[in-house]
Parts: sequence; C-alpha cells; structure tokens
Amino acid sequence: MQHITGISRQQMRFSSLQDTISPDNQVRFIDSFVELSDISKVDFAAKTLKTEGRPSFNSKLFLKMYLYGYLNAIRSDRDLEK
Repeated sequence: MQHITGISRQQMRFSSLQDTISPDNQVRFIDSFVELSDISKVDFAAKTLKTEGRPSFNSKLFLKMYLYGYLNAIRSDRDLEK
C-alpha cells in the first residue's frame, strides 16, 4: 500500500503572509487606509446582536474586503474568496 510522503520533519520553514505580498501591492494601501480611518464617523461600527455564541469579526476586516473587491471589479463573494 502506498502512503503519501510528506516533508521531512527535520526541516524548519518559517513563512509569513507579509513576506508573500509585494511592498507596492494595493492590499497594503487598503490595509493602511482602513486602519488609519475613523470608520465610526461613517456609521460602520460593530453592533452586538447576541450575547451568546461566537463573537463577530472586526468591522474593519469587512471594509477592507469590500474595498478590495470594488477596486478589482469583483462583485461575487465566491470570486472574492478565491
């Protein structure tokens, strides 16, 4: 019976998502823009609807995804996920 051979466990490889994104990528601009913006002024704030269950994601994350999709003409959530 054949088994899937993996990478040797004796090797160490450290990688960061920051290393894979080029310094001039538009994602870095969107991230900085949203982080430095006061989104509460445009009523883009988290609203707590339930006290139990998993907490919601940060509203800034959704704004970053929306801006990225808008700038790249991506209308579908599934296409944005890719």
